[in-house]
Amino acid sequence: MFTAASWPIAGNMLAFGGKTSEGVPVWQASTTYWSDCLRQMRELGFDHIDPTDAWLPLQKLSPARLEEFKQVLSDEGLKISSISMTRNSVVDREHGEANLADAHRLIDIAPEFGATIVNTGFMQALTPAQEQALWFWLAEGHHDDPALRPLAVQRIRELGDHAQANGIELSLEMYEDTFLGTADEAVAFHAEVNHPAVGLNPDLGNFIRLHRPMPDYEEMFEKVLPHANFWHIKNYTRDEDPAVGGYSSTPMPLKYGLINYRKIILRALELGYSGPFCCEHYGSDSIGVCAENSSYIRQVLTSYQDSPLRTAAAESP
Repeated sequence: MFTAASWPIAGNMLAFGGKTSEGVPVWQASTTYWSDCLRQMRELGFDHIDPTDAWLPLQKLSPARLEEFKQVLSDEGLKISSISMTRNSVVDREHGEANLADAHRLIDIAPEFGATIVNTGFMQALTPAQEQALWFWLAEGHHDDPALRPLAVQRIRELGDHAQANGIELSLEMYEDTFLGTADEAVAFHAEVNHPAVGLNPDLGNFIRLHRPMPDYEEMFEKVLPHANFWHIKNYTRDEDPAVGGYSSTPMPLKYGLINYRKIILRALELGYSGPFCCEHYGSDSIGVCAENSSYIRQVLTSYQDSPLRTAAAESP
């Protein structure tokens, strides 16, 4: 079990984008470029990162380049606690088999870096309308085909078997209009997979930002937290006026948005949550906000572990 000081709280590297300023894919970039990005994370106080395949798809690196990346990580004093797949669904009609192979490759790579989680989901590439929107979640995106659900369950079980054999876990990211598109759907899909190495990523920030009716966030968390093994964590303001059908949302640091994360994180710990955190944020200085969020999470963890109520409960017969 981690202490508040040792708990892995990573920064998601998504903010740096998948290409350098010269248009070179990050996986083909120089070690100097990798080092510059990682140095910024370290200077903000991070000990861990999630490289995410939206920044650096590790599965595309040759063995020699993987060793180079390991060396850069070591030189910058950083570790990897999780590896996230982004918009690479294993049931994508065109790329599903290739994405499945990539997921298997990441499951093999993860232990080499000390990562305990590979995160995946069923979200797919942004639509042209989403690419044009101020915030991509304001436009209609991909919807999963119910006919593909049996294949989705089969492939996630397959990945779960591989993860378990490698001593790590697979986490499923909750995302609108996919097989994990609501709290109830996520719990039902997880139950159907029914694998000890597969858990949920309760990324409810993906839901509360949507301009559509939404259940109470505490009710949603209560359903999914017992199954959580990893956490993409972010927050948004949310305002809604059902009388006129008006909604608004804006990315915010954890302690300022709609979700009371002090309460929710403490509840997760009460339910036995022990997985890594990965801080995310969209817009503004994303990695700067993530750094503030990391400090906030660390303080909440400390508050929990130092609680006299928790000590008294542990000492009671």
